[in-house]
Amino acid sequence: MRVLLVEDDETLRENLAAALRGAGYVVDGAGDGVEGQYLGEVEDYDAVILDLGLPERPGLEVLKHWRAQGNDVPVVVLTARDAWHERVDGLKAGADDYLGKPFHTEELLARLDAVIRRASGANRGVRLSVGDLELDEDHQQVRVAGGEPQPLTATEFRLLKYFMLNAGKILSKQRLVEHIYAYDADRDSNVLEVYVRRLRAKIGKERIETLRGQGYRLRERP
Repeated sequence: MRVLLVEDDETLRENLAAALRGAGYVVDGAGDGVEGQYLGEVEDYDAVILDLGLPERPGLEVLKHWRAQGNDVPVVVLTARDAWHERVDGLKAGADDYLGKPFHTEELLARLDAVIRRASGANRGVRLSVGDLELDEDHQQVRVAGGEPQPLTATEFRLLKYFMLNAGKILSKQRLVEHIYAYDADRDSNVLEVYVRRLRAKIGKERIETLRGQGYRLRERP
């Protein structure tokens, strides 16, 4: 799962990015509204964390621009604790949720996960499930009903979570790569095939279908 973090406070941005990576996300960061708006236009993200008090271009303008262009990426806006009008303006502009500063990182992670799941139509809770396949996000493990939990590497976890949030959909290699690697990472589709093989070894070969010339699909039923 890939997230864009737009925050001008460098220390806060770095701390949040570290926490997000620890929770299994790939993170791209931007320190001003112009760069943030650009990345949100040219890259495909699962969600955006957007501070409204940004230099160069206010976060509210960035959000309005995205929505006017038809970009419906889930957005959690960060506002000053006492600026209730910012929260109202952000929600009117199309934000999916908001959080006032200062905040607990755990709450931000919970809200971020909630907006991503809501956008995908997935169920809520610590464990994401598709059929008898269950993903424990807290421990980054997967379990098939009746079996033992299988640990996942960071990339395996991101890939499987994206598959599960889009169960039944055909996902091209390009789309998968865009959602599991950062903006400046070496995006090798051959490496993606290796991770798909690893997941199949843990959840069953029949779970992830290969559709020649189209990509992959996680079956909703084994």
